[in-house]
Amino acid sequence: MIKKARKFIRNRLVPGSLRSQLLVRSLFILAALLILIGGLQYWLMRDFLYQSRAEGMRAQIMSIPKGLLRTTQGEIFPDSDHEEQEKNHNASNSSASDSSMEREGRPFVFRETSLALINTDGSFTDISGEFGMKSPQLSAAEYTALMTNYQDYHAHKNYVIAQDSTGEEQLIVFSPAGPPSESKGLLQMGTSTAPLQEQLLQQLLIFVVLSFLALAGGVVLYIPVLRRTLVPLSRMVEVVQQTDAGNLAERFPTAQGQVEIDRLSTSFNGMLERLELSFEAERESKELMRQFIADASHELRTPLTSIHGFLEVLLRGAADNPQKLQAALTSMHGESRRINKLVEDLLLLTKLDQAPQLQLTEVRLDALLREMEPQLLMLAGQRNVRFDLTAHVRTAADPDKMKQVVLNLFHNAVQHTHENEGVITVSLNVSGEHAELTVQDNGSGIDPEHLPHIFDRFYRSESSRTRKSGGAGLGLSITRSIIEAHKGTICAQSKPGRGTSFHITLPTVQ
Repeated sequence: MIKKARKFIRNRLVPGSLRSQLLVRSLFILAALLILIGGLQYWLMRDFLYQSRAEGMRAQIMSIPKGLLRTTQGEIFPDSDHEEQEKNHNASNSSASDSSMEREGRPFVFRETSLALINTDGSFTDISGEFGMKSPQLSAAEYTALMTNYQDYHAHKNYVIAQDSTGEEQLIVFSPAGPPSESKGLLQMGTSTAPLQEQLLQQLLIFVVLSFLALAGGVVLYIPVLRRTLVPLSRMVEVVQQTDAGNLAERFPTAQGQVEIDRLSTSFNGMLERLELSFEAERESKELMRQFIADASHELRTPLTSIHGFLEVLLRGAADNPQKLQAALTSMHGESRRINKLVEDLLLLTKLDQAPQLQLTEVRLDALLREMEPQLLMLAGQRNVRFDLTAHVRTAADPDKMKQVVLNLFHNAVQHTHENEGVITVSLNVSGEHAELTVQDNGSGIDPEHLPHIFDRFYRSESSRTRKSGGAGLGLSITRSIIEAHKGTICAQSKPGRGTSFHITLPTVQ
């Protein structure tokens, strides 16, 4: 059985593993408990055996024939009955034979016990010494204390451990010598503790053997149970080993019958989900950054190429022709303004992405739109512009940024409506605790596949449109960033051929 346990341990346990640590610590605790139980059992059994032996010896003292207690100086405790018998002793010839019989019985009585008399004056008489066991002798002070407080001694402790003159340890008890009404000293009876110690050691050895067998059996039985208990944890380890940055879709089972493991699985699943979202967001961010750099490079390359071309024309001699020089300078001025506008928009988007610095004040949106009305009409040209404004609509906003939002949306509507038949409607309403600003046109509209992306940077729904006429595709991105900085929302609705409407929602101020 022990060999099987060793083989099982070598095959199943890895040093330093959780399984081996749990097994070793459990067995250590079990061994410590067994040692504690063994020590407690030894102490209790020792006290029980000593108490029982002491009670037996006290009963044995009371049953000793008084004739066996005579010494060469006479009888130890003569009483009235014994004095009468002594008077008749001289007249009877049988007394000698009785005394001989009593003396012959002494070696039998004192073979395994010692007996001594302690007189009231403190003198010590070893009665059994001449026949076998020597009686241990305590100090005179201890005997005096025993005779003085015998009742208290008997109530709290009924035996004493002492050594005789040969060095043998004995368990000794005391009993009054004579009737209780007369104090004639104490009788001391002792017996060797070696048989009791041998019995205790035998019981302790049996307990140690049984404990060792219990530990060995515990190893054999506990390892399979421990292995089965750690199966959910082993499954988690396997899933973790299969998980990496490219495979975050794995999830841990959350109902394995162990509360701690289930909670750990739930926590790991949440962590994996967050990691998956984080990696996905990082991939999207990298893709957007790549697309952003490509689009920004393309937007900047077009006007720079144009400027470079005009400069080459001027260097070849066109500068001497006033008409060509004026056309080239006009074109380069327009391209430089376009570059400057693109850079300003990019810087504005960067600031809005990091920490928008807005000068918020209480603004009447209807008054702000009325103030912008002449500028909007001028941008619209021959298009029909309608205003439907609810009065006294207040919100906390940055007036300059809100004007930029309106201009961006209105300019977008102008670009996508017919020059003579276009209709642009600017409306302002209040719904609950929010102000609703809408810019609607009857232009060409936006295809459904393009609508979710119109607020992306450098995104334009008309891929065939030239960069010159369509702009860089940053206006709607800037608009959304400004609205979100004001804790508002913006959305778009459109149908191809029926126009587009942009809806802005902002919190109002009462």
